[in-house]
Amino acid sequence: MAARKTADEWFAAYGESHRHPTNELIHWICVPVIFACVLGFISLLPVPAELSDRFAWFNWTHVAIALASLFYLRLSPAIAAGMLAFMALCNLLLVLTEMLVPVPVLWIYTGAFAVAWIGQFIGHSIEGRRPSFLHDVAFLLIGPAWLLSRAYRKVGQRY
Repeated sequence: MAARKTADEWFAAYGESHRHPTNELIHWICVPVIFACVLGFISLLPVPAELSDRFAWFNWTHVAIALASLFYLRLSPAIAAGMLAFMALCNLLLVLTEMLVPVPVLWIYTGAFAVAWIGQFIGHSIEGRRPSFLHDVAFLLIGPAWLLSRAYRKVGQRY
């Protein structure tokens, strides 16, 4: 059985293809947008009547957040706490969007998702390196945590 990677190992591997300042700036914008859009897509999955009748608050996004939180907890409690706060904020924004926006939210999520991925690929073109997730899909969860780890470092917080 292979040893589990530490947060430092994941972040170092992710950071190898995110060194150019323009690519990094693009990631600060696009990674959170992509993450929120994925949660938005998940929020649109139908909930079986048995669940929605008993738990009116239930949404598949809660399951995705719980599973992602377990992944982040394996990295570090501080990363898990920060990512849980970020995911809760995303969930709040999704709920508000669904309540207040007069167009189908699927259009919004799809458009933002597409634009953000185009931005990501432009950033990697500038960087001259392929996106990390092409090597390991777990990097799709590592990207937001890598940004959080950099924010933690800027304020002197250890992850």
